[in-house]
Amino acid sequence: PPPGGSYIRLIIPDSHGEHIDWGFANAMISDLEPLSPEIKETVWLGDHLDCGGTFNAHQRNYSHEMTESYRADVFAARRLVNMVRERTPFAAHHYLEGNHEAHVERFLARNFQRFEDAEFLLDLIGPRAVLKLDELDIRYHRASEMHDGLAIPGLIRRGKCFFIHGVSVAKNATAATLDAIGDNIVHGHTHRAQSSIQRTATSGALGGWCPGTLAKRQPLYMHTKPTNWSGGYALQFVESDGCFTHINVPLFGKGRSGLRPLLRMLGY
Repeated sequence: PPPGGSYIRLIIPDSHGEHIDWGFANAMISDLEPLSPEIKETVWLGDHLDCGGTFNAHQRNYSHEMTESYRADVFAARRLVNMVRERTPFAAHHYLEGNHEAHVERFLARNFQRFEDAEFLLDLIGPRAVLKLDELDIRYHRASEMHDGLAIPGLIRRGKCFFIHGVSVAKNATAATLDAIGDNIVHGHTHRAQSSIQRTATSGALGGWCPGTLAKRQPLYMHTKPTNWSGGYALQFVESDGCFTHINVPLFGKGRSGLRPLLRMLGY
């Protein structure tokens, strides 16, 4: 984490590119304005590109799904990345590869015979390249690689908290993820805001959290089945020793944020 002093860590869950709910996204962006000087780290939890209709192998069921394109997907994701980057000028950014970004690599692995050819094209059309993450000084963490000396691929550690795109889609996915990691953990993937707190013999408490999603809550591929997805993002208020308070910020319809009343009460 940044040396010295307390700061805010921003955590951005799945947004899915051309399926972004811009009411949710704009509400989050509005929240960042007064907090901007204190945001020193941003963790993107992955699936900020959807890659639907181009690289994934899912069966399409509606003609409308044939309008999806990687080009539109990239432009939408770029817009969100740039909006956040502009409002967090003092933050170090970490982007976790989600299972949807990984569709590009899987497509290349299925269709090319040699490693160097797949990697060459990944450097040209993969998420890191098309989102211009290197130019924006955003570190990209591939799901197939180990990071920070950890034993699980796709997992990173920032201070006293771990971050991963997702390891479970169960009803109680956050509790399952906390059990699997065995330490403070934030994940995306499920689109459901959840939290789980456990007390252990060696620590006062360990927490697991999923902030929710910035994506549309009823995409066409869910057919007529109502989802239980919830809009949201997360903030961590980190002390100089790395201890933190985690807040899942709920986002509602018509671009309303659950953080706004609190900000007004605190004079922001």
